[in-house]
Amino acid sequence: MTSKLAHDDIIISKELTIINKLGLHARAASKLAQLCQKFTAKITLTLGDKEADASSIMAIMLLAGAQGKIVKVTAQGIDALNALNAIAQLIGDKFDEEE
Repeated sequence: MTSKLAHDDIIISKELTIINKLGLHARAASKLAQLCQKFTAKITLTLGDKEADASSIMAIMLLAGAQGKIVKVTAQGIDALNALNAIAQLIGDKFDEEE
């Protein structure tokens, strides 16, 4: 996990492994986007050379994050740490899916 201070905003990032069987499919992307929209922090996902706005379902789906892929989550803003922790929890919980 890395963090730095820039213009009084906290920027923090963490690499997380997609562990649910279906990866970042429509339902998982929807849950992630809805979660990210609850925070004021600007949240981006990076997978390989692709970057996505984490509040956009379509942008998340275009990353094609399959099971086992590592996604870098970056949050910038006052509630960046809370956002990152919530995202890590959602991914760790396999998006509340059965498999």
